[in-house]
Amino acid sequence: MSDAVVNGLAGAGGGMVAQIITYPLQTVNTRQQTERKLKAEGNKNLKDGISARSKLPAGTLQQIYQVIIEEGWGGLYSGLMPSMVGTAASQGVYYYFYQIFRTRAEATALRHQKRGTGDGSVGMLSSLLSAALAGCLNVLLTNPIWVVVTRMQTQAQAQKKILEVKGSLKESDSHDIKTLLVDSATKNKLAEPVKLREHGFKGIQPYKTSHAVKDLYNEAGIKGFWKGVVPTLIMVCNPSIQFMIYEGLLQRLKAKRALNKEGLKNVTALEVFILGAIAKLGATVVTYPLLVVKSRLQAKQEIGGNKAMQYTGTFDAIFKMIRYEGLSGFYKGMSTKIVQSVFAAAVLFMIKEELVKAARKLVDNNRKIVSISSFKSK
Repeated sequence: MSDAVVNGLAGAGGGMVAQIITYPLQTVNTRQQTERKLKAEGNKNLKDGISARSKLPAGTLQQIYQVIIEEGWGGLYSGLMPSMVGTAASQGVYYYFYQIFRTRAEATALRHQKRGTGDGSVGMLSSLLSAALAGCLNVLLTNPIWVVVTRMQTQAQAQKKILEVKGSLKESDSHDIKTLLVDSATKNKLAEPVKLREHGFKGIQPYKTSHAVKDLYNEAGIKGFWKGVVPTLIMVCNPSIQFMIYEGLLQRLKAKRALNKEGLKNVTALEVFILGAIAKLGATVVTYPLLVVKSRLQAKQEIGGNKAMQYTGTFDAIFKMIRYEGLSGFYKGMSTKIVQSVFAAAVLFMIKEELVKAARKLVDNNRKIVSISSFKSK
């Protein structure tokens, strides 16, 4: 089994575990990113005597609790299955091609060393280029999956907005609706379809992967599955920065261990966890605004006739967000994303490295067994 395949499978496995653990945070974060709030609306609320505190977005834990109350535990895992497929595909594709490009970069570095023009190590620029090329291929191949996932994560949000536009969902009904939804989630007899219709609300309707695919195709045809691909391609610099920081820190740690009197030691899983967390933190802070733009484009466009909340493309979204929401609009839900992405990346790196070690050890043991068997047969 080639090193590229081992790294691809290990990356896919690590990514899936990290995805399951952090998915509720990802769902809430996507909803935070796609929530539009015009500056004019905020000013009007203050003029009307409404406290700013009451209109600020709820904290992450409060939002998680709200989703559980209104939609049940399943609401936190909307789109989990396509997300798992997307994670496995993305991590597998990314690590597979990254290892291929990395191997070629290492071979090139060795050739330069033989010619006396280098020390044989892969430079930061080569590492960055390898990560960028792998990231571009990953984005182009897997973007349709992530558009579907975003739609499923924000569908309940879209349903509520449709009701608000129709005037069916009123502030006075919010408590009753929440109660009915809780009853519906627990299958209580009080939550009968007739009573739900009396409130103009049928509850959070089941939204399957097939529904999201159909809606996307009806809206924009095949090209709809590549919504947000431009900011996503630009965001390729995120894993590039992440891997550049990670590998730089890893090399420094190994160099420090090599100088230690005890000799070179293997990097532990905890150390990989910490290095992965630091690397992802740095990359997330730099590229978060692009992630918000991507989510806005992939989610269902704002319901109603307000053109300020509807985007025709990447640059249209950027200009409208700056004009109507201010720079703060690009950082909605950033604290949630930092917690989710840093923890997910740290888990991914840790599991991936352990799986790669286990796979290589298994291959080495098999080779030894084959060698011993061959020797005995002679």
